[in-house]
Amino acid sequence: MILVNTDYISGKKLETLEIVKGSFIQSKHVGKDIMAALKGLIGGELVAYSEMINEARANATKRMVEEAEKMGADGVINIRYASSAVKQGAAEILVYGTAVKFI
Repeated sequence: MILVNTDYISGKKLETLEIVKGSFIQSKHVGKDIMAALKGLIGGELVAYSEMINEARANATKRMVEEAEKMGADGVINIRYASSAVKQGAAEILVYGTAVKFI
């Protein structure tokens, strides 16, 4: 599966299928939230939150790819990511793009 954020794949003629998406909501346990709050007071990277977002992004992308595979796609073009806070310490990652087949 080829995943790109452009509207083409070099050297390939494409048949557009439809929009595919993946969504994942991730949170950290309360202990990590407390540590992040303390770290927020002194500054620096909030490692637990960086890990949380990276895990959520990977899982959302996996779900989008699974949806594209179900329709027989060879790739997904125009991939975009969006995020939103669901509650304190939890975030949703949404990824979407256009599933395509090579012709």
